[in-house]
Amino acid sequence: MSQPDESLEGATIDDVYEQLETLEETVDTADERTEVRRTMRLLGRLSHNAAVGNVITRFTYKDKAEAFVGSVVIGLPMLVEDGVFSIGAFLATHPALLAANLLFTVGLVVGILYVADFREVQIHNPYFGLVPRRPVWVLLIAFSTAAGLMTLWGRIAWDEPWVNLCQVSVVFTAMALGGSLGDILPGEAEHRPIDAPDRRGDDRDDA
Repeated sequence: MSQPDESLEGATIDDVYEQLETLEETVDTADERTEVRRTMRLLGRLSHNAAVGNVITRFTYKDKAEAFVGSVVIGLPMLVEDGVFSIGAFLATHPALLAANLLFTVGLVVGILYVADFREVQIHNPYFGLVPRRPVWVLLIAFSTAAGLMTLWGRIAWDEPWVNLCQVSVVFTAMALGGSLGDILPGEAEHRPIDAPDRRGDDRDDA
């Protein structure tokens, strides 16, 4: 049995391009050169699509739904955990720790979306030219889900608004984690270059 060519191990797209360019210079007929150039264009499209598949550039309705599902899946156990109420009551009497917890939550979401090497998430058209849209939506979805489900299931009655808000913030932390993971791990609904037209209409937002 013949051994594989060791020179092919570790070959890259650039190596293939160089081989095709060399072949283009050595072929004899115009038809052969046309075929080589066609192969080079096909290789270029394939390599571009492979790169785009690992980059998230848009924030679609599907991404928002995935963030909601992630919030529910991760945060659901917290909704039935009575420890949430004691933690929330403690935070209500320690506003500095509440602020620290909220900053931790925001930092956690930003870290998962933009720092951790899950997917490459690009920022486009941020709010006020500074605030990325994706974490804003993930945080809003997580907080709305936490407050809505805790109210719907009778976990809080809002008879003590400040304490109840602090209790919601505890569940919000878990749901923000789930929302950010649910958003980026499946990827966005459709990957395309930034300047490519969107044929589905205006159903997406920038990241």
